[in-house]
Amino acid sequence: MGELRIGTCSWKYYSWRGIVYPQEGEYDYLEEYAQRFDTVEIDQWFWSLFDEKVVLPQPDDVERYAAAVPADFRFTVKAPNSLTLTHHYSRDMDAPLNANPHFLSPSLYRDFLARLEPLKDKVGLVMLQFEYLNKRKMAAQAEFLEKLEPFLESRPRDLPLAVECRNPRYLDEAYFRFLRRHDVHHVFCQGYYMPLVWEIEAKRGDLLTGTSVVRLMGANRKGIESRSGERWNAIVDAKDDELAAIVPMLQRLRRRLQRVYVNINNHYEGSAPLTVAKLKGLLADSTA
Repeated sequence: MGELRIGTCSWKYYSWRGIVYPQEGEYDYLEEYAQRFDTVEIDQWFWSLFDEKVVLPQPDDVERYAAAVPADFRFTVKAPNSLTLTHHYSRDMDAPLNANPHFLSPSLYRDFLARLEPLKDKVGLVMLQFEYLNKRKMAAQAEFLEKLEPFLESRPRDLPLAVECRNPRYLDEAYFRFLRRHDVHHVFCQGYYMPLVWEIEAKRGDLLTGTSVVRLMGANRKGIESRSGERWNAIVDAKDDELAAIVPMLQRLRRRLQRVYVNINNHYEGSAPLTVAKLKGLLADSTA
């Protein structure tokens, strides 16, 4: 049976006081978090591309995070979006595309990994998160894999790598065989108009190897922000049926893989740590 770790996407939320953190006093949020959970996703280093400037993790932050958690804690780290954006963001959908010169840059990836050096013993894997690639940005799956392949072949192998693809039609057998051939892992995304994660696992689970990540993100980000008032201390959009379907999926993944990470976002139900507790309870009940 493989290892299963369940945690949240990021950790510094004042509204988690009384759920994860003490109500009063000053403390290191990550240090407190690591007393209750054994994994967390680092999202903040994803936001890295600002006009023509790329911002990589600051050494002080990396060293501080490494010191805040015990030796057996594991981070899943989103790689900078300067690596995964084909073009710069634009709110004007009709504006000409502005190509990102850093897209899938092997040298930028090596620089990023070098910044992680003090943390490497506690990194479970690195994730490449790609946005939905419309036909203006990427003609088809074949072009995407053609661009991704040389990056994967040249990458350093000191940390496991996983890919989150947000084009549902790309997730066919050829895609999963491609990942397997390059010893790259799959990130399941529940939300953002993606297929239900347990349906993808049922079709392609036999092609997975090693490690996988299941990210529970939610479908309506703005809606749940409005309903919660961006206070992430209560369930405001319960997804009990989804969680009930995810439990057997996780059990199958554990039987097949060495390790599975579940990363839960506040936007999934309204409070990531409360969803963690629900999911752990369902898993415990399923094996009782």
